[in-house]
Amino acid sequence: MFGNRGIYFDGWFAGTVHMKPWANPENRFPEDTWELYRVSEDFSMSTDLAKQHPDVLAKLQQVFLDEAVKYNVLPLDDRREELFNPKLAGRPDLMFGRKSLTLFEGMNGLLENDFINIKNTSFEIVADLESNDKPSNGVIVSQGGRFGGWSLHVKDGVPKFTYNYLGLKYSVVTSKSKLPSGKSTVKMDFAYDGGKPGAGGTATLYVDGQSVGSTKVEKTQMAIFSPDESAGVGEDTETSVSKEYDPRNSEFTGSIHKVTINLKD
Repeated sequence: MFGNRGIYFDGWFAGTVHMKPWANPENRFPEDTWELYRVSEDFSMSTDLAKQHPDVLAKLQQVFLDEAVKYNVLPLDDRREELFNPKLAGRPDLMFGRKSLTLFEGMNGLLENDFINIKNTSFEIVADLESNDKPSNGVIVSQGGRFGGWSLHVKDGVPKFTYNYLGLKYSVVTSKSKLPSGKSTVKMDFAYDGGKPGAGGTATLYVDGQSVGSTKVEKTQMAIFSPDESAGVGEDTETSVSKEYDPRNSEFTGSIHKVTINLKD
């Protein structure tokens, strides 16, 4: 837990607070101050006995290290936002190394680590759609929710792409033209500026290969969109990424044959 650690052993508990909530680490790991409690006699851990029993504390610290080695806890890592993003954290996940993901209508409820990682890189979304005689409405594909995410959606037949930065800034690309009746392909190309994580980029919409709109996204979320909201095709079922629809009317009224997301260099 961000470098906070402790161990129970033979009636004793030893622990250290490496990082307080919402604060930066105060020490390097070897410099952390440990506390010691005789839990068998002091259940609420009201009396710190670290100074009275340095030998017991040293024993428990060694027990912690032994258990940490046994259960692959090491190396300790006190990064915070970076740990949510497998690529930044340097840990494998379900999509590790994947450059392309194809989704179909009805595939919803995909949490962050079940979905291709589009953060801190250029990418494109290509959707094969079919509209009837009436203008289509609803979400083609989205990820995240009210407090951060993105959505490729349609309003009154007009394709749009919304990038929601932490619920603070909405960057929206609106197509200059409506979707044609019948089959069509909508693409959103995001050209990442590069540099440090969380940089901006340019989002450009295409309909059947023709550019129909573009906008600048000043900042992007480097680590996570939401710990509990998901990605999905054909609707945005939780809090909505865009202010132009809500979960009750987010279902796409046309047909979505497939959606492919490709990462780019």
